[in-house]
Amino acid sequence: MLYWEKAFIFRNEGTMAYMGKDVGDKLGRWYMTSVRVRYQESDQMGVVYHANYLNWFEIGRTEMIRELGITYRSMEELGVLLPVTDLDMKFSQPARYDDEITIFTRMTVFSKLRIKYAYEVRRLSDQERGALPEKNNAEGTELPGELLVSGTTSHVWVNREWQPVRLDKSAPVLYNALNHSLIGGGDS
Repeated sequence: MLYWEKAFIFRNEGTMAYMGKDVGDKLGRWYMTSVRVRYQESDQMGVVYHANYLNWFEIGRTEMIRELGITYRSMEELGVLLPVTDLDMKFSQPARYDDEITIFTRMTVFSKLRIKYAYEVRRLSDQERGALPEKNNAEGTELPGELLVSGTTSHVWVNREWQPVRLDKSAPVLYNALNHSLIGGGDS
């Protein structure tokens, strides 16, 4: 899959909070990555075991950050960690062995102290998967496919001693890169 296909972005209606400011849908961009359900992730009935969705959320989060030009490894090398502080999941339909599923991920809150992500794990038909590039940047576009699981994770920036840190003070280069990538440099 080409970079532009993998980095295809949807916009979702609604507003996001950034440092107490309404920034509209600037943080509402959906990033996507796809995986195929492996045999080891399913039970004897071919249904995915629920804990695997947590791994897929992490894959979505990691790939989203990577597409912004940042890796979790580089964040850790700067001395900042991003542990999960809260998790919410809602199951709609099961994923099954050998399904190709798509993980849609976006940041809904980004501040000097915290990040919150939203996820939707969906099963797309071949037709829906093929039509993705045609819908690029469409305002208010519904995510394609059958919703399997939706959820959120909340995270807090900490140092290697697990003490909360302000990202703008402890890793200003990282803060500025995220700020610029996610909200257009904070000019709004």
